[in-house]
Amino acid sequence: MTAAQRMALQYVLLFAASGVSLPFASLWFRSQGLSGAEIGVLLAAPMLGRVVTGPLLAVWADGFRLRRTPIAILGLTMAAGYGGAGLVEGFAGWAVCWFVGATAAAALIPLSDVLTLRLASRDAFNFSLPRGCGSAAFVLANVGMGALLLRAPTDVVVIWITGVALAIGLFAALGLPREAVCDAGPARGLDRFRGLGRLVVDPVFMTAIFAIGAVQGAHAFQYGFSALLWKAQGISEAVTGQLWAFGVAVEIALMWVFEPWRRRVGIGPWALLVTGCVAAVVRWSAMAFAPPLWLLWPLQALHALTFAATFLAGVQIVERLAPRDSQTAGQTLSSALSAGLLIGLATAASGPLYDRFGAGGYWAMAGMAVAGLIAALPLRTRLSA
Repeated sequence: MTAAQRMALQYVLLFAASGVSLPFASLWFRSQGLSGAEIGVLLAAPMLGRVVTGPLLAVWADGFRLRRTPIAILGLTMAAGYGGAGLVEGFAGWAVCWFVGATAAAALIPLSDVLTLRLASRDAFNFSLPRGCGSAAFVLANVGMGALLLRAPTDVVVIWITGVALAIGLFAALGLPREAVCDAGPARGLDRFRGLGRLVVDPVFMTAIFAIGAVQGAHAFQYGFSALLWKAQGISEAVTGQLWAFGVAVEIALMWVFEPWRRRVGIGPWALLVTGCVAAVVRWSAMAFAPPLWLLWPLQALHALTFAATFLAGVQIVERLAPRDSQTAGQTLSSALSAGLLIGLATAASGPLYDRFGAGGYWAMAGMAVAGLIAALPLRTRLSA
């Protein structure tokens, strides 16, 4: 197998797990007798904790000789956490186990991104191709588990996630390329913390990851409450699933078709980021008016820009701005902000916004996207340099 094929399989495994845990974890917790508030706490805790756990795990990961070693350890840790959640009883036990499993799962993505970016640069393949395989696996896992749950108990959710996590750990240890963390060998712990500290106090870098994180975090209201809003409009759960699948399908098309063309013609990541920001402002502003079904399809197509384009721009911007020996820290800080703090806070705010304003809660998400656009505009000069 080529390096690109190995990384594609890695993303397939990663998103085969998240394609089940994201939509169906709440269903499993509900079957255990937990209330909506308790489920919200369990799901939000790892997101908010990522602000601390993400950078610490990045520093820890850079202490190994090979990049695949911490990925393998985290895969096994993910399996232990999710598997433990299926074995224990009680809110406290579930909280601890789910925090461990979800924290390890979240750390695996930026570590895999760093490895893929390095291999893509060395072997001249497009980062978006293996990453797009992950998005395809997400859709298949989501649809497949939905069909399976019509006949199987909800415990199959935890069993699936645990089994896939074990596969991630084993494949990382045996199948991922033997890429070194650093050509000069692993840095000492103090040096790794200094590298992280330099990024935290770099205003350009922090502005960039805020811009990325604000646009990604603005998806929170959509993730949490679109299904409820659409149901209130008379849109069935089946059509809701089709709308979600359509958004991800367009995202895959962007990664596999548009992204290679963009790189060939020389459109830079700044332009891609600004495009994603503008698309997010348009998308969430339109959603605030509770549009009819016919308009939801093109708005869902904008997911390719609000999520995928912003994500691809983000990993490339971080790669440019972070020193080579701080790539893991850079990608993890970006992930901790966008997939942790900002989306965690936006998710916490989305409940009250939904209760008070209904679809009008999307205006807050449009405001987040505007903040991201304002932060992104001054980055052009630095990225060009």
